[in-house]
Amino acid sequence: MEPEQGQSGVRSVRRALDILSLLTEDQPTVPLRDMVDATGLPKTTVVRLVQTLEQYGLLWATPGGYTAGPGLWRWAHLAHTSWELPADTQKLLRELADRRGETANLMIRRDIHRVCVAQQESPQPLRHVVRVGDELPLWAGASSKVLLIGATDGLLQRVAAASPHGVAHTQQLRLWADEAAENGFAASQGERDVGLTAVAVPIRTQSGVVVASLSLSGPSARIPATAIEPFAQDLLEVAARIASQGFSHPLGPHT
Repeated sequence: MEPEQGQSGVRSVRRALDILSLLTEDQPTVPLRDMVDATGLPKTTVVRLVQTLEQYGLLWATPGGYTAGPGLWRWAHLAHTSWELPADTQKLLRELADRRGETANLMIRRDIHRVCVAQQESPQPLRHVVRVGDELPLWAGASSKVLLIGATDGLLQRVAAASPHGVAHTQQLRLWADEAAENGFAASQGERDVGLTAVAVPIRTQSGVVVASLSLSGPSARIPATAIEPFAQDLLEVAARIASQGFSHPLGPHT
């Protein structure tokens, strides 16, 4: 493939993904006119892309516009099957969330982001929710501090460069990661989301490699400083049980 053709192909893929990304829980059906307005592309280009997406079952025409097609469901089912954790691990998360009354999250590192791979929501009406599959930055938060344990200087610099603080944030990231390694847990209060407190611990392989973080998070008013140590101890016990079950995930490290 010639370089220009390759660039054109990548551009078409990006445009198609931009169209698919317009579909959300709040807007499950998108009219063609809205696609044109949102993408800024010529109507003829949008029509061509939509027709191609229809052919592959990724979009479905309805009287009100276009919605997710059966092809996306097939991929979603595949992703769900690949990402789903063992029933025993899910049970431990449910029990942890019920016991502490806060949201329990399992996260892994993916380059300079952390990805939520499992969650059990708090039973309380006011709760912190991150959806499975969501990517969050690594430059702040209890889970980030845990996932950066043993990180190289190069990784820390890239994480810092993507933060609002710039590369100067590298030193703080190293300090947080070292403290998490020494204490066995990490905590954060309002570092990324005002009014949110989180406590996290690492999940390690038998060789000691950190493969995930296990955390509890909720409104700061419900998690005072005196609750951090008990939360951490509970998390450490659950993390050890999850590790003993052989935790692994297709997106995470396996060494």
